Amino acid sequence: MIIQNLISFEGQHCETTATGTLLNNIGIELSEPLLFGIGEGLNFIYWNAKNMGMPFLGGRIKPEQITENICKNCNLNLNVYETSSLKKARANVISFIDKGIPVGLKLDCYHLEYFTNKFHFAAHYVAMYGYDEEYAYLVDTVQQGKDVKTRLENLAKARNEKGPMSSKNLSYTISGMLDTTMLPAIIAKAIKRNAEEYLNPAISNFSYRGIAKAGKELKKWYKTSKSAASEFKRIAIFMEKAGTGGALFRNLYRDFLKESAELLDSDLLYNSYKQCMDIAKKWNKVSDLFNKATEDSINDASCLMIEIAEQEKQMMEEFSYKL
Repeated sequence: MIIQNLISFEGQHCETTATGTLLNNIGIELSEPLLFGIGEGLNFIYWNAKNMGMPFLGGRIKPEQITENICKNCNLNLNVYETSSLKKARANVISFIDKGIPVGLKLDCYHLEYFTNKFHFAAHYVAMYGYDEEYAYLVDTVQQGKDVKTRLENLAKARNEKGPMSSKNLSYTISGMLDTTMLPAIIAKAIKRNAEEYLNPAISNFSYRGIAKAGKELKKWYKTSKSAASEFKRIAIFMEKAGTGGALFRNLYRDFLKESAELLDSDLLYNSYKQCMDIAKKWNKVSDLFNKATEDSINDASCLMIEIAEQEKQMMEEFSYKL
């Protein structure tokens, strides 16, 4: 069974691509920057635990939350299903596809044969729109091929994988209608809520506090790690190419602010767009410095991240106080 006339979403980030595909097929066509912004997606996390091979730097909120926020802000129905049973998990997805409804899946991309670089990441999202006796047919990000397929047994392994950020064969569908006349109000609310969340991190590893903390610890990380150069280069690739849209999601948020400024006819948002443009360029510079992976470049990156932390805080304070 293959859903005919599917409108595949062309995206760079996996969750917005999967959710965008589901939305396209209920008549809601929004750009990826709008989905990321309405999903209140911008944040930062720095995590360095003893059981991790290397520290982690992330630029968005937790998995699932972008989709949850999109549906909440747009008054759409989100139906999430989890089960530890492989049989029930497959039957649930097939029941929707047989009705012509594409399904979002959360899985570990390690098991997908179309991924050329094998690594475990259990918070990857795809939209499934078909199956036959051998393959599942999926929509993934542009860089992964967009319209792809994987063997059913590999999909089952990917959905059932354990580990950090994994879920129990999670799938989801979306239904409802968007009142487009409410879009400006939805955008303003999402920006303000994202700003307030960003400005009040639960711990010092998140948001602007996390950026500053990571910046301060870069020098120690570089001097104490036995494989610092390769680690920083891997982080640089993730920041620019691993589904972030570039500049650790700041490019997506920059473009969201530009679209929002036009839709709301807002000088505040247009000025913030220009500010975010500068922030994104600085994140590009950080990744360039990480890629060089010399002691001097890491020292420069440290200073730049501390500067970025203050600049992002100021931008979010503008949203919180004035929007």
